[in-house]
Amino acid sequence: MKNGIGNFSIGDSFENFILIKESSRGVTSNGKPFLTLILRDATGEIEAKLWDTNKEDEEIFVPEQIVKLTGEINQFRGKAQLKITSIRPAQSTDGVQVSDFVAKAPVEKEVLMEKLTETIFEMKNPSMQRIVRAFIKKYQEALLTYPAASKNHHEYVSGLAHHIVSMLALAKELHKLYPELNKDLLYAGIILHDLGKLKELSGVVTTSYTIEGKLLGHIPMMVEEIGHISKELEIEGEEVLILQHLVLSHHGKAEWGSPKPPLVREAELLHLIDLIDAKMNMLNRSLDKVKPGEFTERMFAMDNRAFYKPLFEEN
Repeated sequence: MKNGIGNFSIGDSFENFILIKESSRGVTSNGKPFLTLILRDATGEIEAKLWDTNKEDEEIFVPEQIVKLTGEINQFRGKAQLKITSIRPAQSTDGVQVSDFVAKAPVEKEVLMEKLTETIFEMKNPSMQRIVRAFIKKYQEALLTYPAASKNHHEYVSGLAHHIVSMLALAKELHKLYPELNKDLLYAGIILHDLGKLKELSGVVTTSYTIEGKLLGHIPMMVEEIGHISKELEIEGEEVLILQHLVLSHHGKAEWGSPKPPLVREAELLHLIDLIDAKMNMLNRSLDKVKPGEFTERMFAMDNRAFYKPLFEEN
């Protein structure tokens, strides 16, 4: 998207169609209602305020509504914010559709599926291979469509599969350096670790958390399902227990959402690979939006740091 929101800078004027990702009502200190809108297209997203709203505005400007908007990019508390001049809902004659505004993984679905299949063929442990095959067969369509998160990293169509395949590429290189690793266990853990997000998240357009996601979370749901599928396949033994541990511990610490810390070598490495890929995805996409010699916006998921893009390039 040539004129996408991610390509605009502070001070630029904006006039284009854009999709409402989130809409929430607020009230000013003097009692006037307003809407906070999170707007997105295929290049990025931005916050905007719609002031002096009424009940009709709240019913019109809702998630998944495309709007024609004019305004200016300002800066508020270190982040870009869109000051709205005019806004209207898109009409059927405008020739725009929701899919035009949703970012997609830089790798085609077919390629992602090929990489997953290749990895499964490499696995030698029959129990883990059968468990992974069963999950891929059950969730293939959703896996190749869903984002990996609602925000921060891989939050685009096919983001979950892209995240998994990128992690597998890291794991394969690390196995060369550390051949003592149980690669079947590591590969299986990587493929399964986030599949619970297919139940935790609502979808790909205006991604939010389901009730199950809010009350249970993707980690406990996935641990439970590994147990169910293993029983259906009549697989018993330590492989099932260790796979469950890898999923249970992949966030690393209790304060990061892991009921248990990693207590198996491959669990520790899975956690680190997950961190690397998530952080590099965030950094690369943020740095792509700035010019050499500039800083990115502050990123909450990166300890609220702004990263500098050096002037010199790799030779």
